[in-house]
Amino acid sequence: MATAVKTVVDCISENCPMPLVKTRAAIMDAKKGDVIMVKGTHPQSYEEIPMALDAMDIKVLEQKYEDATWYITFMVS
Repeated sequence: MATAVKTVVDCISENCPMPLVKTRAAIMDAKKGDVIMVKGTHPQSYEEIPMALDAMDIKVLEQKYEDATWYITFMVS
């Protein structure tokens, strides 16, 4: 990925609603243009976080699963 990640939100082993809560907190602390990566293991959060970002008009740059961990990367707009 060409854009450097500024913040990593580690939600490994955390269940809902904590991954979404931590993602929203990171967005509130970020500046426009900051790239945030959220990583976790809770399957429902992998679906819910992109839907929440879409509702905030934030586009996902990358979304992937590797082994049992998922990664969602986006830019704050």
